[in-house]
Amino acid sequence: MTNPPKNGFRTFLIIWATQALSVFGSALTFFAITIWLAQTLYPNPNQQPQLAFALAAVGLAFALPQVFTAPLAGAWVDRHDRKRTMMLSDTVSGLTSLVLLLLMLAGTLNLAALVLLIFIQGAANAFHYAAFDTSYVMLVPKEQLPRANGMMQTIWALSGILSPALAASIIALPALARQGFVPGELGASLARLSDGAPLAIALDVVTFFFAAGALLLLHVPSPQRADLHTGNGAKTSFWADVREGGVYIWRRRTLLWLIGTFAVGNLAGPGMVVLLPLLVKLNLAPDWTARGFSFETALALFNSMASVGGLIGGVLISSWGGLKQRRVYGILVPMVLCALGQTLIGLSPWLYLSAALLALNQAMIPIMNSHSQAIWQTQVPPELQGRVFAVRRVIGQSTYPLATALMGFFGGWFNPGSVIAVLGGLMTIFMLLQFFNPWLLRVEDKEWLDRQAVVT
Repeated sequence: MTNPPKNGFRTFLIIWATQALSVFGSALTFFAITIWLAQTLYPNPNQQPQLAFALAAVGLAFALPQVFTAPLAGAWVDRHDRKRTMMLSDTVSGLTSLVLLLLMLAGTLNLAALVLLIFIQGAANAFHYAAFDTSYVMLVPKEQLPRANGMMQTIWALSGILSPALAASIIALPALARQGFVPGELGASLARLSDGAPLAIALDVVTFFFAAGALLLLHVPSPQRADLHTGNGAKTSFWADVREGGVYIWRRRTLLWLIGTFAVGNLAGPGMVVLLPLLVKLNLAPDWTARGFSFETALALFNSMASVGGLIGGVLISSWGGLKQRRVYGILVPMVLCALGQTLIGLSPWLYLSAALLALNQAMIPIMNSHSQAIWQTQVPPELQGRVFAVRRVIGQSTYPLATALMGFFGGWFNPGSVIAVLGGLMTIFMLLQFFNPWLLRVEDKEWLDRQAVVT
């Protein structure tokens, strides 16, 4: 692995901070979209099937391009400047959020347009994170990678803690202005808005362009490849690069077990995420109604408490640094706890208990992901990481769209709590079995992996 540049960790910290703002803005947008769907487009309880379909459609629109353009994105970032790729991706995402904002202000936004814009943003994200995930390994010393991975995981938790409450407050501003709580010209302008969701999305637009601009001032190295030309001087094809990532993993079958474990997790976990708004709106409604909450407040509290758990997990792995050996147990133990928490979430009728259980569930995610990322970063050469990580993402997240689609159906016709509990129970059984999987338990043995590649 190439030695990182001087002040490389400081550069990573700046990128981490600016990208965290962008993630925070995106969280505002997705919360605003959820509220808009649940309270504006499909506000009636008898519209549960339509709301479930819309939530699933938005989730699929974001997930599908991230999964299935990942091989293209991975090959691209191994051939091109990774900093420019991140800047371009942030710019495209900012422009799509701007269009979403304008359509919402004009009152012409519909589900089809929303799905299209989210699809474009998902594709831009695929290229952004392919570049980002393979850039900081060039900036951070090898021994600091688990800590950096933990910090990356805290981005999502930090945004999740603040964004739901802030988004709910921003969305409520027009209604507050009409009641006279916002004085002056600002209050008069806000009162003319029928919906506060565009205000939250406007902040998202600003954060995307800020993140892109910050990258202009930073040096982010890209690895120099020695294999872009064949022996006779001809340039290797882009599609050969796409294929190479798959071949690398296929020849090291133990890595497939690691990916498959996450594929199962991505069948159960994201399925729960799709159903959470329905869980709050239907299963937990008696509890939060008795407490005097609105749906927006209950959902914001639910999401914020979940993100507190994610932050705790991220801070823990960042300060601890994770396991230095047998990191596979740093994946399996959190996965079992995550699955158990999901099962209990589906069975709980109380808002506070469900939020606490979701906090436990989310606290495990940074820990498992950081250990997994550290394994991949130390097993795969930097010049191959874009292609290999892309294939890893395709396989590991291929069940995400399937789970999203299935939850759109099951959430519309069955009790969302029961569906969440069943998914969690099945995931628990599968993860416990992996403690007895000799192939998975040897995933950190590089000599074992290399021997597999030679034999294959």
